Amino acid sequence: MTLPWFIAGASLVVALVAWRRARQTAKRLAQLSEMYWELKYQQGELRVRLQRLEGGPPTPTDTSQALQGQPGESFVPLTSLKR
Repeated sequence: MTLPWFIAGASLVVALVAWRRARQTAKRLAQLSEMYWELKYQQGELRVRLQRLEGGPPTPTDTSQALQGQPGESFVPLTSLKR
C-alpha cells in the first residue's frame, strides 16, 4: 500500500523540479533574446557612427536606394514553379 504513495510522491517531486527548471530556462531565454536585440541595435549605431567618421557614403538599406544593376527580390508563387 505504501509503494503507490511513494511513487506518487516521487513523481510529484520530479514534476516540481522539472517545472522549476523550465521556468528558469524560459527566463534565461528571455534575457538572451533581449541581449541579442540590444547588441544588434548597438552594432547598427556603431556602423553609422563609423561611416560618419570615415566620411564614406551611407550604405543603402531599403530597396529605393538599391543599385539599379542588381536584381531585386520579388515574390514568386509556387504554382508558377510547378509548370
